[in-house]
Amino acid sequence: MTDPMPVIQSLLSGLPIFLLHLACATLAWLAALALYMWITPHDEFALIRAGNEAAAISLGGAAIGLAIPLALCLAGSVNVWDVIIWGSVTLILQLIAFRFVDFLLGSLSARIEANERSAAIFLAMMKAAIACLTAAAVAG
Repeated sequence: MTDPMPVIQSLLSGLPIFLLHLACATLAWLAALALYMWITPHDEFALIRAGNEAAAISLGGAAIGLAIPLALCLAGSVNVWDVIIWGSVTLILQLIAFRFVDFLLGSLSARIEANERSAAIFLAMMKAAIACLTAAAVAG
């Protein structure tokens, strides 16, 4: 059997950095999601609490769309600033995705408020697509 001490020492020395990066990425994700909800014209949580599936799909798409690039950024980050800076870029691109789909479909916020799932699904897929492209560019 091999000696487990090097692995344990590696864990103990790397754990604080791991926790710091995870905490920063999680905070960046939550802050970006909160800002996204603040900027969008409709109140996602109120709509979700009322049973609006379109709002849940849209907000879920935003959550995934913000997390994917942050995850790849976190995987290749040199320091915490990587996560913060690229998290900001990710948020801007997700807001552009919202506006782009709003431009294509028209009255996107009203459609989500009216529980139009087709518009919300299209929006979520556009957010996921932009997230994948952003993640690849960040990982670059």
